[in-house]
Amino acid sequence: MQAEALALAPADGLIRRAAALIFDVDGTLAETEELHRQAFNHAFASCGLGWQWDRAVYKDLLRVTGGKERMRAYHARLEVAPPLSDTEIAELHRIKTAHYAELIETGCCPLRPGVAELLAAAKARGQRLAIATTTSHGNIDALLAQALGPCWAAAFDAIVAGDDVRHKKPAPDVYLETLARLKLGAAGCVAIEDSANGLISASRAGIPVLITRSMFFRDEDFSAARCVLDDLSELGAGQRPERQPDLH
Repeated sequence: MQAEALALAPADGLIRRAAALIFDVDGTLAETEELHRQAFNHAFASCGLGWQWDRAVYKDLLRVTGGKERMRAYHARLEVAPPLSDTEIAELHRIKTAHYAELIETGCCPLRPGVAELLAAAKARGQRLAIATTTSHGNIDALLAQALGPCWAAAFDAIVAGDDVRHKKPAPDVYLETLARLKLGAAGCVAIEDSANGLISASRAGIPVLITRSMFFRDEDFSAARCVLDDLSELGAGQRPERQPDLH
């Protein structure tokens, strides 16, 4: 137990010293990727495509960031001409996003262990919170409105999604934009991520990274991260404030 406590000390200190905590969404705040996979397959069936992404295929496709980009990449692998038009891709993505929101509304995708406690503790310490993600604003809202309540966005000082920047992760754009909105230096923040693409993105922006391993990315190379945890509950009771502030 003593060795485990010593191993977690850098993670706890890293979190406590930060002026702002910047969270990825999918896989980091909640294990959403399986629902995304199901929603993609629903959209494909609805449009008569005959595509079916099993977990192995989807895990491989997750190397491509962005849902529309992922569909284009998959179609290109099939070597079937002509490519899907932008209109067709947009319609598939619209159907997928709507079904994802329906799945989230069932309450089947809670926040990952330790997430709510860390958000509350950070607020109690006066730290700022932000989101830097490749997913869309609609997907963020679907998840966090269910998990934190309809006024969830008031808890965050910056919310930057994939469509807000030119290049998605692993490019640093989403983190650079988040830092600009926070008006903070990179070294004073901590990015909380679950994937190698997220780690690269935040690192390119100069932000220290804490990794929380997720279902689809557990075996990726996280050697460049400052800390790697199985989930945020490992930060322990030190992250729990005496009084829980209202995040809703």
